Amino acid sequence: MVGSNSSNEFDRNTNMVVMELKDICQLMNKQKLERLASNSDNMNDAERIVYNVIHSKQNMGIWMADIKRETTLPKSMIKKSIKMLQTKGEIKEVVNIKNKSKKHYMAAGFEPADEITGGSWYSEGKLDQEYIFSLRQVCLNYVSRNVVANRDGILEFINQGGYFSGTTTQEIDQILGNLVLDDKIIEVKSTGYGDYEKFPVGRICYRCKSKGGVNNGEGKIGAMASIPCGVCPRINLCSPDSFISPQTCELYQKWLDF
Repeated sequence: MVGSNSSNEFDRNTNMVVMELKDICQLMNKQKLERLASNSDNMNDAERIVYNVIHSKQNMGIWMADIKRETTLPKSMIKKSIKMLQTKGEIKEVVNIKNKSKKHYMAAGFEPADEITGGSWYSEGKLDQEYIFSLRQVCLNYVSRNVVANRDGILEFINQGGYFSGTTTQEIDQILGNLVLDDKIIEVKSTGYGDYEKFPVGRICYRCKSKGGVNNGEGKIGAMASIPCGVCPRINLCSPDSFISPQTCELYQKWLDF
C-alpha cells in the first residue's frame, strides 16, 4: 500500500512538471510570435522583405549583392531598407574575412559563424597575432619545464592560471601542431616508462626538440617560420577553395609583396 501511494505521488509530481514545462514552452512561443509581430509592424513592405531574406541566413549572413538577387528590389530601395533596419536595431553589419570590402549583413539575434569571423584566432576580422604568439609561448614554456607534456595538461595549466579566457582543446591542438611544424617541439607517443610514466601507453605527448629546452632550442628556425603560414594555427584549414586561403590572407600577400 505504501509502495502504491509513493508511485501515485511520483506520477502526480511528474505530471505537474510536464504541465509546467508545456506552459513555459507555450509562453516562450507566444512571446516569440509577439516579438516577430512587433518587428513586422515596425517595418514597411520593402524593409520586411529585406529583413526576412537576411534573417533566413541566420549566423551565416548575406552579401548585399545576394540580397538584391533574392529580393529583386531596386538597389536604392535595398540600401534605404538596410539603413532603416540598422537604425531600428533589427540587423547588423559584420566583417566577413573572405572579403572585407563587401557589405555583409546579419539579423541582430545571431552571432557570426566561424566561417565568417575566422574563429577565435581572429579579432574584428584581423588575425590576432598577439594572442597566437602568447599562446605559443605559454605552450612552449610548459613543455620545456615539464620535459614531456600532453594537450590536456597544457589546457588545464592555462585554465587554472587564468592566462587566457576560453581557450579550447582545438586551439591547443593547432598551436602544438604549429610548434611541431616550426621545429620547436616533437610529437611522440607515451611508452608509459621514465619521463612518460604519467601518461598512458600510446598517448600523444610533446617534448622540446633540443635537449636544452626552450633557451637552447630558439636558435634554430623551422622550415615554416620564414613565412606567415608558420605562425598561423589555422594552416590546416587553408586551401585554395576554403574560406581561409592564400588568396584571402592579408599576411601572405604582404609577405609576397615584400
